Amino acid sequence: LRAGAPTSWSDLNPLTGTMTGNLWGYGKEDGKISQHACFLTAFPYMYSPSVWHKNYPVAQGDRQSPIDIVPHQASHDPSLGPVVLNYDQCTSIKIANNGHSVVVEFDDSDDRSVIRGGPLDNPYRLKQFHFHWGVKGCHGSEHTVAGNSYASELHLVHWNAVKYTTFGEAATAPDGLAVLGIFLQTGDDHRWLNMITDALYTVKFKGSAADFKGFNPKCLLPSSLHYWTYLGSLTTPPLHESVIWIVVKDPITVSEKQFKTSLYISLSDDFKEDGHNNFLIRLRVLLILFLFYPMSRTHISLIFSQNV
Repeated sequence: LRAGAPTSWSDLNPLTGTMTGNLWGYGKEDGKISQHACFLTAFPYMYSPSVWHKNYPVAQGDRQSPIDIVPHQASHDPSLGPVVLNYDQCTSIKIANNGHSVVVEFDDSDDRSVIRGGPLDNPYRLKQFHFHWGVKGCHGSEHTVAGNSYASELHLVHWNAVKYTTFGEAATAPDGLAVLGIFLQTGDDHRWLNMITDALYTVKFKGSAADFKGFNPKCLLPSSLHYWTYLGSLTTPPLHESVIWIVVKDPITVSEKQFKTSLYISLSDDFKEDGHNNFLIRLRVLLILFLFYPMSRTHISLIFSQNV
């Protein structure tokens, strides 16, 4: 049930939503590189997605993520509305380098920064966002589209503060988290991403953090929020099936310099290696909902059978 997963949830503390330093699950198997992370575990590198089910039976569950999205198999679901993002730049707190990813954390003590609409029954508070990337500008996204990966994937992590009192409680609940996924491809320079890449020079070393105030992540998003959505999971152990995934169709574009130079300042040497291994475990049927024209509230839903 695993698509390839470079930098991931490995350091996301399920109790606090913050990133902490733990073993990263990149490891070589049969000559290939397994680019998956170990989530709050002391697992050695050989513990890859192919054996996660031994310690986490939910790995063989029906809503495991990531998946391969097949757009042409979409069908209409008129019940969905557009996704609405209300982010307050005053809630950004700090930027951190955990050795694997860039993480920007937010004050989630109130509803100043939330996502609502689409498949969500109520607002979800923004906790943090982080990046996932491969090496040399390719194969970095966790989700794939028709079998093709993007250079990187941005995840904005939100939690359901209406139903749950803490991020940790929400992280284990079926409707506890909502993650907005944005694909990145290489091309022209992204002017707003420079705010992050410039700040990385203040957090050059693994484990370092710095104040990062006044940043609204909405500036990173594409102009169109056409999306796919499905009920999924955390992509690394403990693999809680607690995530409502909202994966935006249109990618944003970043330059080679931004991607290969500035973003890689946060990667430790252990992870600067090519490779992307999709684990094809079994056939399952997923419901994917694709928001096609968010302004006119015209939508497409997708039911498909997919090896993921």
